[in-house]
Amino acid sequence: MSAMPDGVEPGETIRCDEVVELISDYLEGSLDVATNAEFEAHLALCEACAEYLRQMRMTLDAVGSVSLDPLSEQARADLIDAFRNVPRTP
Repeated sequence: MSAMPDGVEPGETIRCDEVVELISDYLEGSLDVATNAEFEAHLALCEACAEYLRQMRMTLDAVGSVSLDPLSEQARADLIDAFRNVPRTP
């Protein structure tokens, strides 16, 4: 992310749909410093996105991690194909 445009407050250069796209990277701590700061500033302004983050954290806490070991090679390949074929939103 680049510097703030004139007259734009922190948290206003990122949209809610972008927050949704970045949430995994945020939770993994892999956002660059500027994007992370803008992400957190947006959360401070947007109750809906803050709630979405809270729900994602609750889900991760409840589910933890899921092992792929018990999956057959065919099931694993089917899952990968399914995710590759999910339509992307513009």
